[in-house]
Order: sequence, then structure tokens, then C-alpha cells
Amino acid sequence: MILSSSIIASDAARLGDQAREALDAGVDWLHIDVMDGRFVPNITVGPFVVEALRPLADETGAKLDVHLMIEEPRRYLDDFIDAGADLVTVHVETCTHLHRVLTHIRSRGAMAGVTLNPGTSLSAIAEVLPDVDMALVMSVDPGFSGQKYIPESTERIRRLRGMLNQIASRAWLQVDGGVYAGNIREVVRAGATVVVAGNAVFGGASIADNVQALRDAAALEA
Repeated sequence: MILSSSIIASDAARLGDQAREALDAGVDWLHIDVMDGRFVPNITVGPFVVEALRPLADETGAKLDVHLMIEEPRRYLDDFIDAGADLVTVHVETCTHLHRVLTHIRSRGAMAGVTLNPGTSLSAIAEVLPDVDMALVMSVDPGFSGQKYIPESTERIRRLRGMLNQIASRAWLQVDGGVYAGNIREVVRAGATVVVAGNAVFGGASIADNVQALRDAAALEA
């Protein structure tokens, strides 16, 4: 299991320090949520944060996992890739020409991910699954950190895992939203290979203890 820590849940005044602390504690990737206040009701960060984190990623071997929750993502792909994004994930709901967007991401040397809101049918991404490096199941309605996991997401993870297996895809299956030590094993058993954790990493007193708790819980036998 790859653990990607969502920096939106970190202390913004200590973002760099906490990102390093998370990576030192055993987090694999840094998940960067980009929100525009239009597609989702929140505004977060832009390419400059990706650029600022690039040296840390190079030093530690971490991937910068950029999730674009924005309208017209095609306009900003090059900005985020030039800033140092390793992987760029876009929403099917925001892309009129989804295949073209995914192809462009890959043509620039980055990995391409696709995701969809909890209320959107998985069939909406079926045709592009052969063209992605990662498929993301949103297990909350996107926009804010700290929301509760939608229980029906577990079945969506299983179904998407089946869709990927059916085409012999080696794409990662990422899950984002409300994952913590109490449900991470359920998520992994359903088929997730990458898990995003925000408050479960940065909340509380010790990032190191939080990461260890997630790792321990994910490894427990059913």
C-alpha cells in the first residue's frame, strides 16, 4: 500500500516542515489538492506550492500527487507539470474531452489519473481506464478535509478494482476521503493500492505515531 498524505490538512504555516516530517515518518507521496472555489466550494493552492515541494520530493524520492478539483483543468496542466507534478489527476465532470486531457498529461512526461465524484457512475470513466496510470475513488464529496467516509464507497472500490482487473490494467487505485486507522484495512481489502490520508496523518500530536497507526491498521489480518 502506498500512503499519500494530503497537505491540505497540514498546518499551512508549517507546510514544508510537516511535509518533511510525514515523509520521514514513512509516508510515500505528497497529495496536493488544488481547488478553485468553483468546481468545489473551497480555494487552496496553485503551482507555486508544487514547485516549492519539488526539492523535498527529489531529496526523499516521494511523488507529488496533484489532484485538480478545478474547472477547465486543461488550461493549467502545463503549469502544474512544469512546476514538478509527477502525477496529475483530473475529474471526469470537468473534462469535455477527457481522453485528450489524459493524453496531454502523459505526453508531457507526467502520469495521468482520473477521478469522479461519489454521485457519478463508474461507467463514466470506463472507456479511459486503459489510458490512465491511476484511477481515484472519491469517498467523500470533494472540497474540504476532515469529512466522514461514505460507506458505499467500499463497494465502488471493489467494482473499480474489478474493472481494472478485467482489462489487465496495472494502474493504481487510489482512495481519497475520510480514511483513518479505523477503516483503512477495509479500503485496502476492497482493492485500493494508494490511500490518501489528511487529518489521519496531520491531526493530533504526533505525525510519526499517526503514520505508524495507519500502517499497522492496514496490515492487520481480517
